Amino acid sequence: MHGLEFIALGFVLVAAGLLWRGRAVRPLSAKRARAALAREHSRHLLRAADLAIARARRSAAPDEPVIIRIDDVLATAHRQFGHPCGSREEAAAALRQRYEARGCRSDCMTDAFD
Repeated sequence: MHGLEFIALGFVLVAAGLLWRGRAVRPLSAKRARAALAREHSRHLLRAADLAIARARRSAAPDEPVIIRIDDVLATAHRQFGHPCGSREEAAAALRQRYEARGCRSDCMTDAFD
């Protein structure tokens, strides 16, 4: 075999490998896609709650309590992720979770527990 034949054979083998490995091992599943969207939705709300808490802390004066509202979380989620990220109940749950995790009881107030 000559050099060009080796190169042509190499291209054929590479192309066959790409086609063979490029196939999906499992078909797309609507159930897995919904689960992935739910996880992403939850992450977006938690991140929006973190951002709303940080923004409220930065904007509060040193002698006044920090106030974080559920609407702040929803507005932050819409602004950061470009779409509405759920209901008020879901946003309240995310805010409660991040409120507790970040130790906000000492210097913050929220309507998420109402």
